[in-house]
Amino acid sequence: MNKIINSVWTRQLENGQKPSSSDLLEHINAVHKSNAGFTETVAWNCRDVNGKNSYELLADIINEKNHHNVLDLACGSGVLLDLCNKRFGNKVELSGIDISEAELKLARKRLINTDIKLHQSMAQDLNFIADKSLDVILCHWALTLMDPVAPVFNTVNRVLKKNGFFAAIVDGDSNIAPGYLNVHNIIYQFVQHEYPNYGFIELGDPRVRTIAGLHELSKSTSKEFDINISSQLLSFSSAPDTLAREVAGFFYASFVLSSAGHIRMLTELESYFSSQLKNGVSCFVMPVNLLVIKKK
Repeated sequence: MNKIINSVWTRQLENGQKPSSSDLLEHINAVHKSNAGFTETVAWNCRDVNGKNSYELLADIINEKNHHNVLDLACGSGVLLDLCNKRFGNKVELSGIDISEAELKLARKRLINTDIKLHQSMAQDLNFIADKSLDVILCHWALTLMDPVAPVFNTVNRVLKKNGFFAAIVDGDSNIAPGYLNVHNIIYQFVQHEYPNYGFIELGDPRVRTIAGLHELSKSTSKEFDINISSQLLSFSSAPDTLAREVAGFFYASFVLSSAGHIRMLTELESYFSSQLKNGVSCFVMPVNLLVIKKK
């Protein structure tokens, strides 16, 4: 069972106050310290109509003939780096950064027999990376949590080479994914019972969660950016109890619940997935946007 998080961020919400960027950073670090690697199962098992998961969609950006230096921005436990290493080997120089020491500990263990360099750093502060030195920057489901996010785009612009790529998986439009809002609402029903203000203040910059906002951020950073955003639906089929447990753990909101609230939420989610059974399994459908920026 996941460890319940009580942070300055949650206490600010409880008191009806607006948390700061530093409060958010502390909260995210607390979640990952206690639950490192929690996004892996759902992210790996949610796949598109071609059988690709979100890690593979990002890895497909790399062209080993043209791309030699690749950074995983907010690399977490190293799943994407491991995939890229297995796919490209020493044809591509890989590196990763993350703010969480707990996640980096998992990444070091996973990548122990590789030459991949890992650094503990914020995405807004990559002064140790030289200007125009990277061919590709990948970011798996972390851009939505970065605040402030504009300096991240500025950093990307600084370190990317001409014709380099920045690609990120971010939240998609929840209205296009069958059943997604039902799952979301079940989780938030329990969370908002304990934290009435949860959800009214977003984790990170809300512009990252919309196609229009992503265009705004990209265009305001550089006229040299060629921007493409595609919507994807990824699905994960499994037994109702497995889906309830893994899907709940994919939502940051679930980590603020009390133990009793968490158990009740899982029971409600399992009941929902049980009502959606087909051939003995149920399905969770998740919307994502794939942002791909090419620096001209």
